[in-house]
Amino acid sequence: MSTEHTMRAIIQHVLGGPEVLLEVRLPRPDPGPNQVLVRVRAAGVNPTDWKHRATGGFLGDPPFVLGWDVSGVVEATGTGVAAFQPGDEVFGMLPYPYGHGSHAEYVIAPVRALTHKPASIDHTQAGALPLVSLTAWQSLVELADLRPGQRVLVHAAAGGVGHVAVQIAKARGAYVIGTASAGKHDFLREIGADEAIDYRETDFTEVLKDLDVVLDTLGGENSVRSLRVLRPGGVVVSTIPIGSDEFPNEAARLGVRAVRMLVDADRADMRSLAELVEQGKLRATIERTFPLSDAAEAHALGEQGHTTGKLVLVVD
Repeated sequence: MSTEHTMRAIIQHVLGGPEVLLEVRLPRPDPGPNQVLVRVRAAGVNPTDWKHRATGGFLGDPPFVLGWDVSGVVEATGTGVAAFQPGDEVFGMLPYPYGHGSHAEYVIAPVRALTHKPASIDHTQAGALPLVSLTAWQSLVELADLRPGQRVLVHAAAGGVGHVAVQIAKARGAYVIGTASAGKHDFLREIGADEAIDYRETDFTEVLKDLDVVLDTLGGENSVRSLRVLRPGGVVVSTIPIGSDEFPNEAARLGVRAVRMLVDADRADMRSLAELVEQGKLRATIERTFPLSDAAEAHALGEQGHTTGKLVLVVD
């Protein structure tokens, strides 16, 4: 294969630790109808990436190229694409879970998964935002119908989804409480949290009650316990889509709502998020960037579970 028609990509042929990720050259894809070929400039790395790397998740057995976040430049358009033309700067999330592949120099995206990148941020910022921001927006705005003046608890509020959820909730006019280790409380206040709880020292169920919304990215028993701090009719939205029947059963007993969700690629939601970015109300905190070739290092750091904000692969 000539390099003109190939691309660098991070592939894995077996499941396992970060060491299974390999940089290879693959054929550069061609866009089909209603698809665009994006030259990737930056792509976030999310927990779902290392979970799929280790277990296969929704994707089953390798080989596959991971990555759902993308920010880049339209290289070519397929038949019928009217929204974009080559040279346009775009960002978005590839359809989850089966649209993966952004940890490469080029990726095919359905046209409706993308929107124009806000001019006020660079590709690294834009590449960090889509998956976590869509998760937070769909949880808080679409599923919980968060309103001004309501009280919301965001678990793991300094993490990827958490730190954008705090900002989105504040932009909606909510009173925001976040859980994080004590060392991250100043960060939470900087991004708009009204209260911070040290989950290592304080049981949130003992100090909170009558909340309208809880966003839980941890799942399991944490989701069940979160139901107990809601007002009647309140809602816990869990971003962990599978679990025991205890979560919905306990919600029914308490007269509250239990919702499990998976993030969905959506241009209208991306446009809403882009507006928040342009208004200065939403920004990704990026703990560290890595060149594409160091994807394994990014996975290893992310898996430790202590990241503030996001990790991003930057493609030259």
